[in-house]
Amino acid sequence: MKGLRYVKLSRNSGLKVSIISLGTWHLPRLREVDEAGAYKIDVDEFRKVLKVSYDNGLIFIDSANRYHGGISPVPLTHVGYAEKLLGQLLKEYDREEWVVATKVAGRMSPGPNGEGLSRKHVMWQIKESLRRLQMEYVDIYYMHRDDPETPKLEIMRTFTSLIEQGLVRYMGVSNVPAISLVEYIELAERYGLEPITALQYKYNLVEREVEADITPVAKRYGLGFVAYSPLAQGVLTGKYVDKEKRKWRVPELSRASYMKWIAKKYFTDSMLDFLLKFMNFAHEKGITPAQLALAWTINMEKVLGLPIIPIISVSKLSHLEEAIAASEIDLSSDDLKYLEEISRDVKFGS
Repeated sequence: MKGLRYVKLSRNSGLKVSIISLGTWHLPRLREVDEAGAYKIDVDEFRKVLKVSYDNGLIFIDSANRYHGGISPVPLTHVGYAEKLLGQLLKEYDREEWVVATKVAGRMSPGPNGEGLSRKHVMWQIKESLRRLQMEYVDIYYMHRDDPETPKLEIMRTFTSLIEQGLVRYMGVSNVPAISLVEYIELAERYGLEPITALQYKYNLVEREVEADITPVAKRYGLGFVAYSPLAQGVLTGKYVDKEKRKWRVPELSRASYMKWIAKKYFTDSMLDFLLKFMNFAHEKGITPAQLALAWTINMEKVLGLPIIPIISVSKLSHLEEAIAASEIDLSSDDLKYLEEISRDVKFGS
């Protein structure tokens, strides 16, 4: 298996990252669940995943203060577990070899300042994330979402302060509307604050809304673009499709087994028709559907004019090996055109 290639994350930084990022929203799971219904995490398997990641140059790790790894939505009793586990396991390596990202804004306590992007909340949560991660700093700190109740200038000054204190290296933004994103960028320029370096948004073959406004902003300002859900919650792997019976199925321990909204949204007739064609095309190319979906995301750099770095979450080691191999797949313009055609009429459920 070849090692991953590296790309410069953005035009306004010198940071280099692997072309694939390892996510921690979903972690390898055991069959046991706790009293809240959360799957217990297979720590040994996750340790192996990190070892294979490191050995193959996958050094870009993504987390968030709210992540657990085995339940969604995450109750307050379970927030922070993914960071805590990641911190324990990364102690076995040289911290400087990793690029670690985490996020802030989601609810972490029941009080009025228990969520958002106020200076109070952000300065509390960076310390909490660093404590769980057992690190002195994080490489990228994302606004996990917008916070209309906090002035944007306060937010930008707070993140700038974190960078000046050495607690954060680069600032990122996730799930923020394009108009707010541009306002943040302009505030940084006007007041000489630290610039936004990385963007993180949902992006995959069947969910491409960001092409209308977010990726043009990324290209215009030279910002890095990191794509979460490149496999559409695992739907693009084909694991939810029974090809012989041409119908949907839900494998044990899959995300759809504990995130019921996946079936409601994705299990439509048009999606099934698309996936059968998609899976056949992958078979013709001698690759898996998951590899084709990841390759499409990475190869869209040719169309959009900026690197696209997909975040993968793996439930077993073989998924990681599959993803690493996908990073070298070159899709032709005809391949991209065909995938565009077959995905065009996909409709989602409510």
